[in-house]
Amino acid sequence: MRVVHSERMVAHDPGPGHPESPERLRVAAKALKDVAELEWSEPREATDAELERVHHHAYVARIAELRGRVLSLDPDTHLSAGTVEAAYLAAGAAVMATEAVFRGANTKALALVRPPGHHAEADAAIGFCFFNNVAIAAAHAIETLGCERVLILDWDVHHGNGTQHIFEERRDVLFMSLHEFPHYPGTGALHEMGRGEGRGYTINIPCPGGLGDGDYIHALRSILVPVAASYRPNLVLVSAGFDAHDADPLANMRLSERGYAELMRIVKDIAEQHADGRIVLLLEGGYDLEAMPRSLRACVDVLIGRGGEPLHEPPTQAGRDVVNAVKDQHSDHWSFD
Repeated sequence: MRVVHSERMVAHDPGPGHPESPERLRVAAKALKDVAELEWSEPREATDAELERVHHHAYVARIAELRGRVLSLDPDTHLSAGTVEAAYLAAGAAVMATEAVFRGANTKALALVRPPGHHAEADAAIGFCFFNNVAIAAAHAIETLGCERVLILDWDVHHGNGTQHIFEERRDVLFMSLHEFPHYPGTGALHEMGRGEGRGYTINIPCPGGLGDGDYIHALRSILVPVAASYRPNLVLVSAGFDAHDADPLANMRLSERGYAELMRIVKDIAEQHADGRIVLLLEGGYDLEAMPRSLRACVDVLIGRGGEPLHEPPTQAGRDVVNAVKDQHSDHWSFD
C-alpha cells in the first residue's frame, strides 16, 4: 500500500489552540510507521493546471501570491509562512496517490496530508481548507488516467460542501456524504441531490448527533453498497475524516475505531468488486490526537488485510429513520433492493 506524505506539511500552523494543529500529522504518521506493508513516497507540489481542473484560475493565483504570508482568510482558516507550500503538497499528494493505484502494483493508497480539503470551494478557502484535495484527485483520474466513473465517499463528520458543489452538475463523479446535521458548514441537507445532468449523483445522509457504529454501518450497507453496484465506479476515493469518533471535540457522534474499520471493510469490498481494488484514502478531519491516529491505523490495517473480526452492531431507530428518508428521497434515481 502506498502512503504519500511529507513532514513539510507540518509547517502549516494555524496558530495556538487551533484544532487543525501540526501535531495531527505527526501523530498520524507515527501510528503507521511500524507497518511493514506500507511504501512511503514524498509528494511533489500540485501544478496550477492540476488545481485549475476544480478551482478557478483567479483563486489559484490568489493563493499562490500568499506564499510565505501570515493572515486569515476567514475566522477559521489561517495562513502561516508554510501554509501555501503545505497546501500545494497536499494536493500533489492526492494526485500521486491516485496515480499510484492506476500505474503501479499498489491498488490501495493513502494521501496522509494537511491542510484538509473537502470544504474548499472552487473559488474560496473555508473551514481549514485551501485546495480541495479529493476533488483534485477525482478530476485527475478522469482527465489523465482514463477513469470514467469516480465514487467519492465522505465520512468526515462535517459535510463536504466544496466537493459537492464542484461536482454537483456531473455524472462522472458520484458524491456521497455521511455527516452530522445540522452542523458546520450548514450544507448537506437531504434534498441536496445535485443539479441538471448531475441530479441524483449527490447523495447526502444527514445524521442527527449521537449516532454510532451500527448506524453508519447500516447506512453504508443499505445505501452505498446498492448504489455502487449500479454505478460501477472505476475508482473509490474516501474523504477520511475521523471526527465522528466518540472522543472528538468538534462533533457529537459515537463512532469507534472498530466502527471505522468496518466502514473501511465495506468500502474495500466495493472497490474490489467494481474498481479492480482501486481505493485512495485522503485524510480530512479528526481532532482528538489519540482517537484520530488509532482510527486511521484501524482503516489501514483493513486495507492491508490485517483487519480483525467484522463488527456486527445493530442501528438505532434514529439511524434506521435516516436511511429510510434517504431511500425515499432517491427512489427515482437508484434501487436499494
